[in-house]
Amino acid sequence: MITTKIVSSLEKCFLDSHIEDFEAFNSFSMLKNERLSLQLLYYADLEEPNHDARMKVILGGALAPYATARTVGLVPVTLPYYTPTAPDDNYLRDQPGLYPDVLLPLHYHGAITAQRGQTRSLWIDLEPGENLPAGDHTLTITLTNEEKGIHIEEAFSAHIIDAKLPESELIFTQWFHGDCLANYYGCEVWSEKHWSIIEAFARTAVKNGINLLLTPIHTPPLDTEIGGERLTVQLVDVTCKGGVYSFGFDRLDRWIDMCDRVGIKYFEIAHFFTQWGAYHAPKIMATVDGVYQKLFGWETDATGEDYKHYLEAFIPAFLSHMKEKGRDKDCFFHISDEPNKEQLDSYRAAKSIVAPLLEGYTIMDALSNFEFWKEGIVETPIPANNHIAPFIEAEVPGLWTYYCCSQEKDVSNRFIAMPLWRTRCIGAQLYKYNITGFLHWGYNHYNNLNSTDQIDPYLEQSGEFWVPAGDTHSVYPAQDGTALESIRILSFTEALQDLSAMRLAEKICGKDTLIASLEKIFKGDIRFDRCAKDAKTVLAMREAVNAVIEGALK
Repeated sequence: MITTKIVSSLEKCFLDSHIEDFEAFNSFSMLKNERLSLQLLYYADLEEPNHDARMKVILGGALAPYATARTVGLVPVTLPYYTPTAPDDNYLRDQPGLYPDVLLPLHYHGAITAQRGQTRSLWIDLEPGENLPAGDHTLTITLTNEEKGIHIEEAFSAHIIDAKLPESELIFTQWFHGDCLANYYGCEVWSEKHWSIIEAFARTAVKNGINLLLTPIHTPPLDTEIGGERLTVQLVDVTCKGGVYSFGFDRLDRWIDMCDRVGIKYFEIAHFFTQWGAYHAPKIMATVDGVYQKLFGWETDATGEDYKHYLEAFIPAFLSHMKEKGRDKDCFFHISDEPNKEQLDSYRAAKSIVAPLLEGYTIMDALSNFEFWKEGIVETPIPANNHIAPFIEAEVPGLWTYYCCSQEKDVSNRFIAMPLWRTRCIGAQLYKYNITGFLHWGYNHYNNLNSTDQIDPYLEQSGEFWVPAGDTHSVYPAQDGTALESIRILSFTEALQDLSAMRLAEKICGKDTLIASLEKIFKGDIRFDRCAKDAKTVLAMREAVNAVIEGALK
């Protein structure tokens, strides 16, 4: 006997999960231009002869032409979190094991296999767009195997509201690591193959709400061993002849054209100084008096005259070129990633070199010490979501936030051991506090600690015991050079959809009224240090938002 049940996209199904423990999810509402995801869980009873059955997946009903089916693949998790025990009670599991994460295309000409004693998940995405009228429409999911006499059908109803999500106002970046793609696929940097892979990964990024792309004018000085190097991925050609610099922007222009094709709006310019203190210059390659060589790197003092002279030549040339293309105001700049309080003076000194050259442009950095903003050193701080409270209280204008490996307790994050409702509830948090932007460092970081070695992203979700599983990457590299989504990146995408829907509803009922109704469902204040504890709460909040939107149409 094969047992099935449709559940929401907020559930994670393990091999030993029991279908009866999950809430059924057979209907939901959506706006015309969003993606609605659901899952069909299936289990083969040990006692039946059909314990190993390959079943054809057939999608039917009015929604079938707009539906895509994939399987939820399992990945090994060896480090669920840093601490000896779970940091709080909002984790799914606390032991190493196989966890659901990567979304894989169907094999065997569109079939799935029910294996004895295992509960698995079929993932369905619905994207009707403008093609269906408002109202209720059905999707049927049929599993068949004529030889073994299997014919199972489940139905889901989507209520399509005659409205569209507004374009997202959130500026969103997950750091894009071009060197990791060249390493994984074994291709030369900036070869045609490399460009093709970069574009494919960027296209998937845009589909999931990313609109700000880390742009390697030089190799980004991120997660690099002191004295070590990452593979050079430098877009700008640098020439130094007789001490005079000149710059070639042909590859940068191609990068911009690629971003325009896929829908990237903004360019996140690689940091001008090394991570964790801004003590050194990044690796910059140049042709010096006819010889191609490393111009700057770990041996270069951040505030030394040589690098200062370079920046005084490069930054005006770069801005002039971007102005010619009408894109200079689409650029966001960094000094150094994650400086701490003890590095305040070195960060200040480094910024003093760059800031006069970037007057009128956004300079921002991920950091969590309030002193950086209080003392006026950083105008656009990006505090972690577990350190954001004083920045909110100070009403910092244009506030961003981020999370990474250290945000384990109470706050939203995307660790694989966390439930997806914890990941998705950040949408309401971003909305309530009017957050301008969100940053994460790992879209496709396929290296270990300090990029000492490359890792296999299908085997190492923690970068070899470096960070909690799920922090290093949110997409997986497919064989054909495209990016396979994780269920975690889709959950964050749903959070962005929630955010846009809330902003639409706000225009109808007002923000205070909307927040009050959402907090009633949430049973408490919406704060960054309070996350939903079940799927039902998140789904109910979204249905309440949709009800406001649809109510205005009547």
